[in-house]
Amino acid sequence: MQTPLLARTGRSVRLTEAGEILVRHATGILAGLAAAEEEVANIVGLRTGRVRLASFLSGTSELLPSALAALRAKWPNIDVSFTEAAPPRAVEMLRGGDCEIALAFHYPGISRGDGDDPWDGLVVRPLLSDRLVILAPAQHALAAERETELAALAAESWVAGCPSCSRHLVEMCEAEGFSPRIDLVTDDYLAVIALVGAGLGIATLPEMAFDASTETVRRLDLEPAVHREIVALTLPEYRSVPAVGAMLGELEVAARSFGKARAAC
Repeated sequence: MQTPLLARTGRSVRLTEAGEILVRHATGILAGLAAAEEEVANIVGLRTGRVRLASFLSGTSELLPSALAALRAKWPNIDVSFTEAAPPRAVEMLRGGDCEIALAFHYPGISRGDGDDPWDGLVVRPLLSDRLVILAPAQHALAAERETELAALAAESWVAGCPSCSRHLVEMCEAEGFSPRIDLVTDDYLAVIALVGAGLGIATLPEMAFDASTETVRRLDLEPAVHREIVALTLPEYRSVPAVGAMLGELEVAARSFGKARAAC
């Protein structure tokens, strides 16, 4: 049913009651549209915005501080939050809408999970390649060596890391014809270093997580070299969000700076 909005009275036209109601609401709608336009403009211009990150521990300690500091210096009004989460949990958070960027790692040749690829459909931004090293107690016979082959460590007891790292260790060792004797497991790489330093086993550790100033452990290069690939993941629909794009850019800059600093050592 049509309702008239205007009524003619002689030579003039006036609003009907329905017309007055529409004008009253239209004023509010236009004001709301103006406010929304200003808010979107602020987001596009990076005068405001939000980005939530999830990252594994060693990525947190080496990449995030410089990336977050650079982002805050350039765009101080972007709201950034962070949650520590190793893959696959970080990827689950991304898909569940709990973050916009997930830092993750992958060992080439090793499945990223059971069943379908958990990274399928995600935007993958490579950051850097991180070499695995062997850690041995300072008093261990291996401590005098600079490098070793994995097959030479078949008789050792091991301190293993997170589920992904532990699975990779087992698969690497089995490819060399032995099953590693894993006595201790922790996903805290500082605890791994402490346990190795106490003489409780040897371990593989990403180079990124190793502090060369540690006196209780010795680093050996694993030959042939084994690397993990570190990436930033996001959903396709987040790729064009300005704050997310800015954060991804700063992560790439931090990764390049870290790689150059490591190469200079």
